[in-house]
Amino acid sequence: MVVVYLFRILILIAVITIIYTLIKYFRNPMRYLAIAKEEGNFFFLDDPNNSKKNFQIVYKGCLFEGEKYLGTTDESFEVVTIHLSVKNPLELKGLSRDDLYFLEKEILFRYPHAELEWKHPINQLFDTSNK
Repeated sequence: MVVVYLFRILILIAVITIIYTLIKYFRNPMRYLAIAKEEGNFFFLDDPNNSKKNFQIVYKGCLFEGEKYLGTTDESFEVVTIHLSVKNPLELKGLSRDDLYFLEKEILFRYPHAELEWKHPINQLFDTSNK
C-alpha cells in the first residue's frame, strides 16, 4: 500500500517537473529571438537594469549585438556609448540605410543619452568621406 502512494507521489512530481520545464521553454527570450529572426520580424532582447549585459536586436532576419558602456550625464550614471555590430555580415544583404536609422531610433528610445557607434562593415555605409 505504501508503494502505491510513493508511486503516485513520484508521478505527481514528474508531471509538475514537465509542466515547469514547458513553461520555462515557452517563456525563454532566446526562443523569441530565434523566432523573430526566422520570420524576419523586429525583436529587441535586453536587460535594461544590467548595464554590463549586451543587448541583441533582430531585424529583417539580421542579428545585431550592442555593447553598452556606462558613463556620466549631467544628473546620473547612464549608458552613454553603445557599440553596434552584426553577428553575421552576410545577413546584411537587403538592409538599407533607412533600416539602420530605424534601429538607431529604437535604441535611442531605450537609451536616450547614448551615442551609437557602428562597427565594420556597417560603418562604411555611413562614411561618406571616401565616396
